[in-house]
Amino acid sequence: MTTPLIGTSWKMNLTPSLAAAYCTALRALVADVEDRTLFVLPPFTAIPAARAALAGSNVAWGAQDVHPLDSGAHTGDVSAPMLADLGCTFVEVGHHERRRDHREDDELIARKVAAVQRWGMTAILCVGETSKTTIAAAEKHVSDQLRRAGEFDIARLVIAYEPAWAIGVGAESAPSDWVAGVHAAVHRRLENLTGGRSVPVIYGGSVDLDGAAPLLATAGVDGLFVGRHALTAEGFARIAHTPPVGGAPEAAVAPRT
Repeated sequence: MTTPLIGTSWKMNLTPSLAAAYCTALRALVADVEDRTLFVLPPFTAIPAARAALAGSNVAWGAQDVHPLDSGAHTGDVSAPMLADLGCTFVEVGHHERRRDHREDDELIARKVAAVQRWGMTAILCVGETSKTTIAAAEKHVSDQLRRAGEFDIARLVIAYEPAWAIGVGAESAPSDWVAGVHAAVHRRLENLTGGRSVPVIYGGSVDLDGAAPLLATAGVDGLFVGRHALTAEGFARIAHTPPVGGAPEAAVAPRT
């Protein structure tokens, strides 16, 4: 059993100056946290600021996306070797907003996972259904999104279940029975594809302070992926201090220094 993995993606929020202040404050606020792995995913422009503020701390940093190729004529894109050089530990791929706004499909996302892992980082692969219908439909949808998972380096893989209908202002977290059912399906699918090897599955989708402990107590939930409720250092620190409940399978890569 290992400790929970708790992180946040800031999406398109916080300038480098704000990120520096956030990470400096966060470092002090969570210095006493020893029973879970913590990470932040700033925008590309703020990663150097996060590295400067968090190096040597118990908080890892990473990125929200990556190009599948290592270099080339791809204006505006950022490659895995660039992120690795910045000391990134985690890289998020396949978020619902990338799938929706940039028409990313499972094939492209699989190539991004491969790029992240090729450069020694851990890919956080996001899966989730777009609308709330039935648990059975959600289980099938995420299982289909994981069909390439057997090709990945399991030691450098985290799955983030983020139902699209539970993301964004005004949305609410998925009910615990729903989360338990989908996470169980994800674990079964991964075990079938990887020969029984464990992969951590974290939950994201309107995670807040009140819901953090119940979610961590939910079967199959190995950590939390926090959005807007972690856009302040204080907000993320409060969730990071949520009393541990249960444990997670082998996963979390230690933060780089």
